[in-house]
Amino acid sequence: MRTALLVTACLSSLMLTSACATDRGERRAAFRGAVIGAAGGAAVSAIAGGDVAQGAAIGAAGGAVIGAVTHDGRRRDVYRDNRGREYWEDDRGRRRYVRH
Repeated sequence: MRTALLVTACLSSLMLTSACATDRGERRAAFRGAVIGAAGGAAVSAIAGGDVAQGAAIGAAGGAVIGAVTHDGRRRDVYRDNRGREYWEDDRGRRRYVRH
């Protein structure tokens, strides 16, 4: 039961973050972050004596967000336009809007 819950939680967070990513590189970075976060969250939870599935789900969600924001190992500065929408600029200077 725990394994099924863990797999479901990880896949759900991966699908959610990949749906919010704007390009292929960002989706890859979010996926890598989610996988690393899930492993780290499960390990910390197991060491601390908590629920491993819950730790993995929290780690996957956090890792995916961090992976998408720090795409290619670089931190992205997020700006706000005059309408209040958040965006970041890619390497070519184009605006990429953040989807929530």
